[in-house]
Amino acid sequence: MASCISVCRLPMRGADRLLKLCPNSDLQAQRRLARTTFATKVQTINKTLHAAPTSVESFSSIQDERRERAERSVLISCPPKINERKILDYLSKHGDIRNYFFYQTYGMYAVVEFSSKESIAALKGSCTIPSVQHEASVPFKSRLLSLKWTGSIGPTTVKCHEQLPISINELIQQLSKQESIDQQMQCLTEAYQLTEENISLRFLVCSLLRDIAAAYFPESIIRPFGSTVNSFGKLGCDLDMFLDLDGVSVQNQRKGSGLSLEYQVKRGASERNVTQSILSVIGECVDQFSPGCVGVQKILNARVPLVRFSHQPSGFQCDLTANNRVAMKSTELLYVYGSLDARVRYLVFTVRCWARVHGITSGIPGAWITNFSLTVLVLFFLQQRTPAVLPTVDQLRDLAGPSDKCVIEENDCTIVSDLSKIKLQGNTDTLEKLLQEFFEFYGSFAFNRSSINIRKGREQNKPEAAALYIQNPFEPSLNVSKNVNATQLERFVALCRESAWLLQQGEVLKRSATQSADQIPPWGLAALLLPSVAESAGVKGRKKKKREPASERIKTLLQSLKSSRGGAGEKQSSDDHRH
Repeated sequence: MASCISVCRLPMRGADRLLKLCPNSDLQAQRRLARTTFATKVQTINKTLHAAPTSVESFSSIQDERRERAERSVLISCPPKINERKILDYLSKHGDIRNYFFYQTYGMYAVVEFSSKESIAALKGSCTIPSVQHEASVPFKSRLLSLKWTGSIGPTTVKCHEQLPISINELIQQLSKQESIDQQMQCLTEAYQLTEENISLRFLVCSLLRDIAAAYFPESIIRPFGSTVNSFGKLGCDLDMFLDLDGVSVQNQRKGSGLSLEYQVKRGASERNVTQSILSVIGECVDQFSPGCVGVQKILNARVPLVRFSHQPSGFQCDLTANNRVAMKSTELLYVYGSLDARVRYLVFTVRCWARVHGITSGIPGAWITNFSLTVLVLFFLQQRTPAVLPTVDQLRDLAGPSDKCVIEENDCTIVSDLSKIKLQGNTDTLEKLLQEFFEFYGSFAFNRSSINIRKGREQNKPEAAALYIQNPFEPSLNVSKNVNATQLERFVALCRESAWLLQQGEVLKRSATQSADQIPPWGLAALLLPSVAESAGVKGRKKKKREPASERIKTLLQSLKSSRGGAGEKQSSDDHRH
């Protein structure tokens, strides 16, 4: 997507340069030129938005390529003051460096990708186990390394890549400077989406964790799923992973010899019990042996057993499950939808941001709408357009080839992997129109009797009494929004109605041409992100109790003690008055 946006900016460069070279030219002529260049930008953006996808790689091929690159990479903790050139010269002695970048979390780190795994082996061969006093080191040789610097440092200019999104206030300022709501939605997506560096770091963390699992299951793979790889991930989102053991269980037996060998294995009462046992052992190894992993929790009795921990060097909150194949297929489905039309990602990012700002979604479990449920609501809305923006899941299944066949626990999870087979219907709605009509659509949707079904692409009667019923596209008997209660659904509907009404108002919808770039009040999408939207909709937010500074709390305590010592008469008077 970043490449698409950069292409959109190309026609503007010459005009922008001309405006800068003529600061004292006629003001009216400058405005005419600005209008002309803005029209050119809009035309270019529209062509990009509605262009058919070309040569999009399959989901599996992208994941395989990223995983292979991660296996050729190391994560290095660096001193706070470093010389980039000296570090690269030192590391390149062990092999050719293909890519690298620096970032900061709990210190300065470098991700270095070599051209071959042999370079990793050579680099690790030069590393030593640190000696510590009064403690003992666990001699696990991971690809998380520390660089010690004893010589002169020299220049210390290093560019660090951001790993967290900008603040909502900074985002509103950036959006207010855009010239259309379409541009605002693209600006928001650019500001929030995962960067190439962040995705590389996520795959590297999975690869580091796989090094531990490989001690027990050499053929296993730890795969990221969810927001990390479905094309809708936001900077700062959690890292969801699953331990894929399918490669371990594959039968590779020669026929016709009359003889065969098989492994002797432990047996469990059920697949769930085996999964719990495996995750318990892996979780213990992560806790005891994996450097940088802290706060390990083994949540084995959940519906989907998992191990949760923080990976301090990357700053990621991590959840590890096992054999979660349906979740991986859902991730691939979202990736396919996000790849078919650029407007899908822009609309999803915008709606997610709007929902988070107004407390529709939350980072903690509860009765709120989840990001996955919200994304499915957006996909369903786009399937209802005339003509439809997106195909149904059944249509994606019908285009699939024999190699795409996928059945998981008797559920048909087949979808086409070759995106060139998918022919879109040519919908040309602008992002502004789609956003406004999304709010109108769900502001009047009959949630009391209808359910959401993106597999069929149509409303259906609710099979059970739930406030919000969104059918799982690959497990039809499950409601992915079962956790949502009536109060949270009412908040969502009320905010949709208020936002739809605001977008119909002229002063909110359009930016004034007389306003200067540095004095622009929030308008368009930026106005929808203000707290006043929820207040106007009559929606009560989840109030957080503001904690006073320690000095203020101590001051209040001292005053109360002073009053209690010297104010016995006042206390009695107060008690008499109360009675």
